[in-house]
Amino acid sequence: MPAPSIDLILKTLPQSPGVYQYYDKEGKILYVGKAKNLKKRVSSYFTKKHESRKTEILVSKIKDIKHIVVDSEIDALLLENNLIKKLKPRYNVLLRDDKTYPWLCIKKERFPRVFTTRNLVKDGSEYFGPYPSRKTVKVLLELINGLFPLRTCHYDLSEEKVRQGKYKRCLEYHLGNCKAPCEGLQTEEEYAEQVNSIRRILRGNFKDSLDDFKVQMKTLADELRFEEAQKIKEKIHTLENYQAKSTIVNPRISDVAVFSIKSDEAFAYINFLQVKHGAIIRSQTLELKKKMNEDDKTLLELGIVEIRQRFESLSKRILVPFEVDLGGDLKVVVPKLGDKKALVDLSLRNAKYYRMERFKQIKIIDPERHTNRLMAQMKKDLRLHEEPRHIECFDNSNIQGTNPVAACVVFKNGKASKKDYRKFNIKTVTGPDDFASMEEVVYRRYKRVLAEDEDLPQLVVVDGGKGQLSSALKALERLGLRGKLPIIGIAERLEELFYPGDQYPLYLDKKSETLKVIQRLRDEAHRFGITFHRNKRSQAAIETELETIPGIGEKTTIDLLRHFRSLAKIKKASKEDLAVVVGESRAQKIIQFYQQMSHEK
Repeated sequence: MPAPSIDLILKTLPQSPGVYQYYDKEGKILYVGKAKNLKKRVSSYFTKKHESRKTEILVSKIKDIKHIVVDSEIDALLLENNLIKKLKPRYNVLLRDDKTYPWLCIKKERFPRVFTTRNLVKDGSEYFGPYPSRKTVKVLLELINGLFPLRTCHYDLSEEKVRQGKYKRCLEYHLGNCKAPCEGLQTEEEYAEQVNSIRRILRGNFKDSLDDFKVQMKTLADELRFEEAQKIKEKIHTLENYQAKSTIVNPRISDVAVFSIKSDEAFAYINFLQVKHGAIIRSQTLELKKKMNEDDKTLLELGIVEIRQRFESLSKRILVPFEVDLGGDLKVVVPKLGDKKALVDLSLRNAKYYRMERFKQIKIIDPERHTNRLMAQMKKDLRLHEEPRHIECFDNSNIQGTNPVAACVVFKNGKASKKDYRKFNIKTVTGPDDFASMEEVVYRRYKRVLAEDEDLPQLVVVDGGKGQLSSALKALERLGLRGKLPIIGIAERLEELFYPGDQYPLYLDKKSETLKVIQRLRDEAHRFGITFHRNKRSQAAIETELETIPGIGEKTTIDLLRHFRSLAKIKKASKEDLAVVVGESRAQKIIQFYQQMSHEK
């Protein structure tokens, strides 16, 4: 498949936070930007009139767009910063390292200091961040200094110099901000416990610290020191609403390659994140066409080898979602928790988004391929022996048992084939008997199909649970088609799929394409059947008892009777059950109407 056009890319971009990259016709990077909503932001470049001539020139040169999906706007901000410094795009303001984001450092030394810095020095010290603003770092540092008496001096507190009495306690000691480890008044073990508590805070565990701040705020308020209490409240608010850690940058994760895979019946999508010095510098997704129904492990191993060669990735540490065999001196890690697991999850999200975008693109430019993939997926999901290219769905419609009708809608290759729809007047059933009506229409439908030597569908769907399915099966048995014609029932409440002879229903993923097709079938059968029923009823039949209630019109009446199946059941229904169908306000009107009727009797 050729590279998608800009038009096609814009149509299929996700509405998620992320970073976008523009490339020219030679594949050179032009611009890197961040977005709260990738689709809206990127599309705006091509739909708005730009005041800046430079922006117009940039847009005219864009021939390809790539993007990386992230979890939040903060992550997008940090990732944009990393990529601009790494890739140095022509149309970006170049970011100098001394203008990068602030970090908090726990210095590697005896009695470690904790301070803010913009420079990462490889001396064994621990760095936390980066943080998107100096204000956030300041609040965190104030929090730490308020909870723990730490030294701020730059003295070399080696055991020998402390023992020799080289230093004297300073003003910080007398203010209660330090316990004077410089004079040996605080042990190294006690100080280390404080530092461990600080690490927990910087890794996002704010509970104990927030509780302490809340106690401080209450104490200050009780003492009528409201201005100071308000400042503490602001700190609490900042900490509670800030995502302390970023999944995008972590200095403890250096020079690793992250891989993940998302696959379907025909293709696999393998995402690669390259992490250098704690920052993501590349994201790429490889599409592999399956040949022999290969499993994810085989495909991921193949994809990792291909990607490493293609992008000359020399990282010796590999992060993956499950065990793979790569041989050589590579260290393969399957993280279960923490920052490394977050990176694998981020990689998987990008693979999923890439897959969805490809589906949308293929649907536009190669509908046959999209249909073939969908049919293969439905065959697998629904446990069928052949692809359901032709599906028929049945639904009954009756109001108070009058004018009972049924509908049969037909989907071919996953799309409605309206010329093949059929409608039925129920002939042999008296009253609102859904089961008997279902048996009648299924029997009539396939008796005629057999008589006229038409093609049978690859799947029959009946709207309803076990009862309707059993009735349809009776009809198929009378025709000698039971076991020859695949049939399932769909129950509306939990979207359960019932199979003949199975005690328990099948539950599909709520987001699966297969379930969406079945739901569209069911909804279309509802619509077609109700339209037929509405047209068939006379004006007098429309004016039911329900429609005499103020605020209850024809549409609401149909919705109620379709859901409850009879007026008697509506009268017995609770307000909660009615509200599910018509909302709180109309439900209350119905309850009051019948309560009044009851009193009048």
